[in-house]
Amino acid sequence: MSVTRRTLLTSAAAAALAAQFRIAPASAQEKVIRFSMPQDFTKIYTFVTAEYNQGQRDYISLVNARGGVNGYTILPDVSDHGNDLPRAIEAYERARSQGAVLVDPLSTPVARALTPRALEDKINLITAFSGRSDAADGTVFPYVFPLSPNYWTQIALLVDYFRQQSGDLKGKKICFVHIDTPFGKEPLPVLKRLQEKLGFELSTFPYTPPGNDQSAIWPQVRRTRPDWIVFWGAGVGQTVALTEAIRNGLPLSKVSSSVWLSESDMDVVGREQASGVLKIEPCASGRTPKLIQQILKDVVEPGKGAGPADKVGTAYYNYGVMLASLMVEGVRQAFAKAPQGPISGSWLNAGLTSITNFDAEGLIPPTTVTREDHQGGGKARIARWDGAKFVPVTDWFSAYSDVVWAVIRESAAEFQKSGK
Repeated sequence: MSVTRRTLLTSAAAAALAAQFRIAPASAQEKVIRFSMPQDFTKIYTFVTAEYNQGQRDYISLVNARGGVNGYTILPDVSDHGNDLPRAIEAYERARSQGAVLVDPLSTPVARALTPRALEDKINLITAFSGRSDAADGTVFPYVFPLSPNYWTQIALLVDYFRQQSGDLKGKKICFVHIDTPFGKEPLPVLKRLQEKLGFELSTFPYTPPGNDQSAIWPQVRRTRPDWIVFWGAGVGQTVALTEAIRNGLPLSKVSSSVWLSESDMDVVGREQASGVLKIEPCASGRTPKLIQQILKDVVEPGKGAGPADKVGTAYYNYGVMLASLMVEGVRQAFAKAPQGPISGSWLNAGLTSITNFDAEGLIPPTTVTREDHQGGGKARIARWDGAKFVPVTDWFSAYSDVVWAVIRESAAEFQKSGK
């Protein structure tokens, strides 16, 4: 199946899915906590969003089936913003008027557009693997929560892994192939500082979004004779990049992605052909983790799953479980601090910033979120695709935190000064 046909099919399926699970407003008497999830099911992120959101809703179903939190049910309000800013803002305003305490748009341009509103309205904006990397600084962005390694942290992890394998990066060649958008260019400030620090040569290769045609770029990458290659995009751009890397004979053991690579991408590229490629892994993949086993037993097997059973345990699905588990842990901590509420954005904010050494029963690295650090410590690991699954090749670790946090604080200070 071609990439285009597959994308169209998954887009249509995702749109139907989003419409099917649109939640009716709760009455004032119901004991519910509303999570708003306006996400892109139909334009760019398509199957990425479908699997991520499926994991979120299945985890919330598990929590609700066990009585919710403190007698309250979590209400996931799902809609499709199609990566369109007016639609996303309309969805945000509707969520605010209905009492949502949290909004998760899973889109960098949408998250950036919503940031000033969320800060003013004191509604917690979740920006996992999206949005502004400087939002890790909770002192400047008190209501914006990456709750995961941001893009600066991810590129630092990859460069440190390259150093561990090469011994020394001085004089080595690193190629960075990226979608030519603010998201694609996000890692560059940290990459350039690490280039100065470690002495490697850096070559960058931007491609036009969404990345359907990268045929002119990858022969140039091959001619550079790189020691390491990073490709940086999401959705169709990722599968095209990996296909072109294979077509140009580049050794996949030296090629790596950010978090945006999953089993579904491998189905497009070809599972065997993609063997060896590396990625950042923010949580465990597969069905082995205890939480995924519980979801299979108590949600999927009784027929209460939010999507196709064969997607349970994929990387993007598990990212959704990861984020939903952190959101719900924030609710638990908020109740511990203020059992009588009132349920509000400020109330949940106190809970989210009290998450301590939470690992979602082994699914994620121990995560601590504070008022200063909203990415939760910035740990992840490197995994390699073996033709059938992602296999971790490192333990959870963090890297070059001094460099990453210097860039975070500089950028956050600029936002505080200029609003940009």
